[in-house]
Amino acid sequence: MVLKKLALINFRNHADAVFRFDSLINCFTGPNGAGKTNLLDAIHYLSFTKGFINSIDSQNILQEQDFFVLRGDYEIDDKEVQLFCGQKRNQKKQFKFNKKDYEKLSEHIGKIPLVLIVPSDILLISEGSEERRKFLDSVISQYDRLYLDALMAYNRMLNQRNAWLKQAAKRDQNDWSLVHIMDEQMNEFALQIHEKRKTFMDKFLPLFKEYYALISMESEVAHISYQSQLFEADFIKLCEDRRRKDLALEYTSAGIHKDDLLFTIQGQTLKKFASQGQQKSFIIGLKLAQFDFMAQQSKAKPILLLDDIFEKLDQERITQLIRLVSEEHFGQIFITDTHKDRISAILDGIGANYSIFELSKSTPSAAAHDQI
Repeated sequence: MVLKKLALINFRNHADAVFRFDSLINCFTGPNGAGKTNLLDAIHYLSFTKGFINSIDSQNILQEQDFFVLRGDYEIDDKEVQLFCGQKRNQKKQFKFNKKDYEKLSEHIGKIPLVLIVPSDILLISEGSEERRKFLDSVISQYDRLYLDALMAYNRMLNQRNAWLKQAAKRDQNDWSLVHIMDEQMNEFALQIHEKRKTFMDKFLPLFKEYYALISMESEVAHISYQSQLFEADFIKLCEDRRRKDLALEYTSAGIHKDDLLFTIQGQTLKKFASQGQQKSFIIGLKLAQFDFMAQQSKAKPILLLDDIFEKLDQERITQLIRLVSEEHFGQIFITDTHKDRISAILDGIGANYSIFELSKSTPSAAAHDQI
């Protein structure tokens, strides 16, 4: 799978630009504010129908303009594929696969597998369980349509249950018959999600451990544990036992929406005891394992985006990382760096083939132009 050409009009700070890419390593260099990360965001849009910087589509339109357009030309299994995304202010977003609109945007998820590594990934460690569940869901949803459907159904019913609890608390409600029906319906989806998460972690953990060992030069042992209330009791019993508590809280306090991942290094909690370099290495190992896992599931190499990955990593780990991702095992890669000389020296040192696109702050859309 290769993104051969990316065209942008009025997307973030890119007014009009076209980029043609190498099938292996592509580097965007230039100062902060030149639009390097925005280009990765555009590539992400074409895989997930949304960006990773700002989830509000209209706010990605270039200031004082009325729309943005993205187009990507891909080669997938020796076939040409074209993706189109268009957003006008105050209108519904258009998303097309080979000029055909989707009935539901969720139908596109998984067709262009992609793995993203960005500085904000540190939130997987520093923030609460929601961030780690998002990671689980984003990986599994890209290859398992039934998982995504079950997750959307569960979350929809969870919102209904929480709305009932808010209203019941105001009325001092004692009739739980409707909630019992909700719990039975949610149970079906909760079990599916729980089983798929367990299966995923059983396969994912060995990959993660292997990559972390390579990045850390086998100097440390890292581990991930899947934590779920469903290991303690079934979903319906959990809900029944907590009904009075839920009524007082006015939300559902038990279920797979409370699942978490525990990250440790050398047996110690990563958040409390790891250095910044160790935490960054952990995240990179996590994402490279995600790449391998998705490649196995989809039988296609995902596109890999690496945004500003060099901060808080020592030179030895940086070189080891770039050596890893430049191997034939990986596919097309996009890297951003503020220092052209730094990334060039590393890639030249390991004998990698690559292309560099140098952006400037005054002309962030400096690229060969043609018609979108």
